[in-house]
Amino acid sequence: MTGKVDLHTHTYYSDGALSPRELVTRAHEVGITVLSITDHDNIDGTDEAMEAAKDFGIEVIPGVELSSTLGTKDIHILGYMFDPGNYQLRHTLEFLRKERFIRAERIVRKLNSMDLPLDFDIVLEHAGHGAVGRPHIAAAMLDEGLTSDYAEAFDQYIGDSGPAFEPKYKISPEDAVEIIANAGGISIVAHPGWYVSEQDLSYLIRAGIDGIEVVHPAHDSARQRYYRGIASTYFLLESGGSDFHGGKRNDYQNFGTYTVKSDIVLAMKRRLFIQ
Repeated sequence: MTGKVDLHTHTYYSDGALSPRELVTRAHEVGITVLSITDHDNIDGTDEAMEAAKDFGIEVIPGVELSSTLGTKDIHILGYMFDPGNYQLRHTLEFLRKERFIRAERIVRKLNSMDLPLDFDIVLEHAGHGAVGRPHIAAAMLDEGLTSDYAEAFDQYIGDSGPAFEPKYKISPEDAVEIIANAGGISIVAHPGWYVSEQDLSYLIRAGIDGIEVVHPAHDSARQRYYRGIASTYFLLESGGSDFHGGKRNDYQNFGTYTVKSDIVLAMKRRLFIQ
C-alpha cells in the first residue's frame, strides 16, 4: 500500500460541495490512494464513492463524523471501518438527521423573528442531499444578501453565542464510541486542536476512544508532535486528513496536502483484525 491517505473529507451528503464521485476523481488527481468520506451524521455517500473508486484503484474506507457533547463543548468523533449496513448505526444516523432538520427550522424561525426574511426552503436547497445544518443556513443567508460574508452569519447570528442559536440534540462521547464499536468500527477524536483541552482528552481516553486525529489543517507541526506523543503513550491509533469541504470554504489547497502514511491504515486494520 503506497501513496497518500486522507481520512477526513466531506461531500454534499453533509456540508461538502462535491458529490462522492467528484471527490474520488479529485483524490485521484492529487495522488490520494486511500480515502475516507466522513460526512456529518451521514454515510449515504459510501456506496457511490466505492463504486467510483474502482475506476482509479482507490481504496475507500467507510467513515462518518458524529457530533457529541461534553459539558458545553461539541466533541466530534470520527468512526472508521464499521459495517455500513449495521442497523443500529443507520437508525441512529437517521434520527440525528431528523433532529438536525428540526433544529434548522428553529434557527430560521428565530432569524425571521429578527426581521431577517430567510425562507427555509432556500436552506434546504443549499443542503441538497446532505443533513441540513448551520453551514447551509449561513450559505443561504449569504446568497440572500442577509449577511456580508459566511463567517459573519456565525459571528453575529447563528454561532454558539448568537441570538438565533439553537442547541443540537446531544449524545455523549461514550454514546458515539459505543455506536461505532457496535457497528464493528474504531473511533477517533477529530481535530482536538480546535476545542479539546488536555482534561477533555484525558476524559475521552478513559471513555474508550481508539485514537486521535494528529494531522489536520488546524494542527501545526508542534501540535502534531504533541498528539503523536499522547497516542504513543496511551497506545492509541493515529489518524489524519484534510477535513476537505470545497465550495465556499475554498480549502482546495488542503486536499492532497494534509495526508498520512499508509501505515496508519494498516494499524487500524490490525486493531480490528482485518487482513
